[in-house]
Amino acid sequence: MALLVLFSTFSITIEKHFCGDFLVDVAYFGNSKGCADEVGEDDCDTKEVIQKKKCCKDEIQQIEAQEDLQAALKKLTLKKQQFIIAFIHTYNNLYLDEEKEIVLYKNYSPPNIVADIQVLHEVFII
Repeated sequence: MALLVLFSTFSITIEKHFCGDFLVDVAYFGNSKGCADEVGEDDCDTKEVIQKKKCCKDEIQQIEAQEDLQAALKKLTLKKQQFIIAFIHTYNNLYLDEEKEIVLYKNYSPPNIVADIQVLHEVFII
């Protein structure tokens, strides 16, 4: 879900370069290379011919992002950002398992009683 929100806020520009009716180059990031950058036998290979005949054309397609979400993110002040970070941090640490106390004497068996020491020494708890 987070990836969907992240990618929906990106704007994408696709630039296509046509020489005549043929697609020569496609660029997703940056500018596409034109016919004048390559050496060939076509009439559209030189910059002078491109400017005179206009046989080459660039087509730009823009995919816009969600403006509502971007506007909402711009309205967050520093205090609101700090609160959100603190809330997420405390919520994640809220349900941590407590470490169980290790009992070392769990399987300890006491020695055998030979005589009742309280009666032997005549010491009684009142």
